[in-house]
Amino acid sequence: MKIYSPFSAGAVVLALSLAGSSGIAPHQELFRFDYTNVLGTSLELKVLAASEADAERAQTAALNEIDREAKILSGYDPASEFSRWMKTSGEPVHVSRELIDVLSLFDQWREKTDGALDASAETVTRVWKQAARENRLPTTQELASAVETVRQRHWSLNAAEQTATHLSAAPLVLNSFAKSYISSNAADSAMKAGDVSGIVINMGGDLVIRGRITEPVGIADPVSDAENSTPLDTLMLHDRAIATSGNYRRGVEIGGRHYSHLIDPRTGQTAEDIISSTVVAQNAADAGALATAFSVMKPADSRKLAASMPGVEFLLVRNNGERLQSAGWKALSVPGARPFLAAAAGGAWDPSMELTISLELARISDGRARRPYVAVWIEDQDKFPIRTLALWYEKPRWLPELKAWFKDDRLRAMAEGSDLSKSLSSATRPAGKYTLKWDGKDNSGKFVKPGKYNVLIEAAREHGTYQLLHEDIDFSGTPKQAQLPGGTEIASASLDYHKAR
Repeated sequence: MKIYSPFSAGAVVLALSLAGSSGIAPHQELFRFDYTNVLGTSLELKVLAASEADAERAQTAALNEIDREAKILSGYDPASEFSRWMKTSGEPVHVSRELIDVLSLFDQWREKTDGALDASAETVTRVWKQAARENRLPTTQELASAVETVRQRHWSLNAAEQTATHLSAAPLVLNSFAKSYISSNAADSAMKAGDVSGIVINMGGDLVIRGRITEPVGIADPVSDAENSTPLDTLMLHDRAIATSGNYRRGVEIGGRHYSHLIDPRTGQTAEDIISSTVVAQNAADAGALATAFSVMKPADSRKLAASMPGVEFLLVRNNGERLQSAGWKALSVPGARPFLAAAAGGAWDPSMELTISLELARISDGRARRPYVAVWIEDQDKFPIRTLALWYEKPRWLPELKAWFKDDRLRAMAEGSDLSKSLSSATRPAGKYTLKWDGKDNSGKFVKPGKYNVLIEAAREHGTYQLLHEDIDFSGTPKQAQLPGGTEIASASLDYHKAR
């Protein structure tokens, strides 16, 4: 069991971020915007701008570009240009520059990765999903047939005429790097929208960082992937893109065993060796494509491909815990932001136990929505605040809307000096779903005593709806679970006090 240092990586990277911002013009200010259900995941947008009005214009420009390209590239919208093109067969169709770009990039990546990245991998994925529904493994014949379909040619492109001809009946999905491609174009649009000098777009764990911002980015631990878990590593990135792919948030269960959602389209087998793949690159589409491909390629092949591309760095985590990284990765990493082993004092919290808090935000519309302000914290039986686990907000002036959290000066002091909302590169999370963990430590990093504590979850919108959930749990070493009632802002929440992995 790993017990982490009371001096969190967040505090370190926050200090470095502030120190690194000295070159920023004094009239620039950082503004933040948070959304759920954008391209099926979350969107965090940071804008370095001269005024709130400039930041709002940049935000609008980014969202408009995301909407525009989603109508072109989405495979989930039957009215998108891609969906309509998929219904054609054998005839050249004039398509948008964006669609021909992405299809061309897939051709290039299919060749560079020797078939490890393929838009038709969905053919094999469907075989695994059907087998999982029947609680069995796919047969050799089923997988061989699917792989044969993948090997077909699925389209032909004519760049001069800007046409694409659909050639096969295989299901095609552009998700491997389309999200990164769209984020990059959205960042370009935001930078042109006003007096804006920097932008950070975090689309479900894949980030694009542009302009005069040096962003601290934590790399999610695939074994402990809660929002507030200590990251595997923390990087300081400027004018870069970063993407992470992993098997720890999605997949199928067959016979009580988890199988990755990541498929090697060359063999039909799920990717089980690499459980997390993070890539830093100058180009967002490159980062997204390589993060997916490196999850299924052999590490030696991944290292060779990365070395052939200037500016590409990577971190791979194998299922045995081994970390493999490129030669230049260390230069991006924040020194000293590492966990260490520690033991609990006698009569304190059992360090083999932890609390997992799972919450899902209510969906207030079919489209995207601003994320409510959320605070999650622990109090003892005397209502004394012990630990703030999460504080998500955009504008500090609206923090009083979190009435229960804000009323106590001690709680606010606990959040000061801690980076509770730093950027995190991780496998894509489902829209509106979050996980937090409590390791039994107070805000100073000391283990608390066993006994009853109150878990509080508060959500509020600016002058809007409000919800407060709370549950007493006895943390004395015996596993316990609790389901909290849903409401206007938090659709559901569950608590699981259990043995840590």
